[in-house]
Amino acid sequence: MNYLQGHPRIKLLVCIVAIFIIAQLINSLTAGGLIQFGLIPRTEWGLLGIFFAPFIHGSWQHLISNLPPFIILSALLLHRTIKAYVLASLFIIVAGGLTVWLFGRNAVHIGASGWVFGLWGLLIAQGFFRRNWVDIAIALLVLFYFGTMASGLLPTHLYISTESHIAGAIAGVIYTWLSHHYHKKKQQSLTLK
Repeated sequence: MNYLQGHPRIKLLVCIVAIFIIAQLINSLTAGGLIQFGLIPRTEWGLLGIFFAPFIHGSWQHLISNLPPFIILSALLLHRTIKAYVLASLFIIVAGGLTVWLFGRNAVHIGASGWVFGLWGLLIAQGFFRRNWVDIAIALLVLFYFGTMASGLLPTHLYISTESHIAGAIAGVIYTWLSHHYHKKKQQSLTLK
């Protein structure tokens, strides 16, 4: 535990993964009792799902398939600051979730894959917008190792929320674009003073 106290980025990731695992444990012990808290498009109850759905998975296999890319992509984004990671994640979860709530199929959408695709889209877009060597290297690394994730943007399975994948990826790109323009304007105003 002392190791984690000195490494807040690792501590944050461990806490998020712990929430995923605890939620799945509760879901397993209650025979899917948490599924009802998923995102259900165009329903009042489903709006709550925007915040709960990323932490709920349909099975251990579903969770385990999301964990490695989530951890790796999160770690890559955390190379900046915890604040940048938290703001980007909140934007992806809310904007992506609202998009699914508005346009998604009439089903219960659960799982962290929308968040994962948001991080994926964000890290690739950062290389394009920021154009510094670190961001370009990360973008190329993400494209090289996670390029096959692009196939998750195609509706191939009835039980996979492709809407979450697409909405998450778009939210990640939009966040990068907004963030880039905000920092650009901030720099311009500082140079004018």
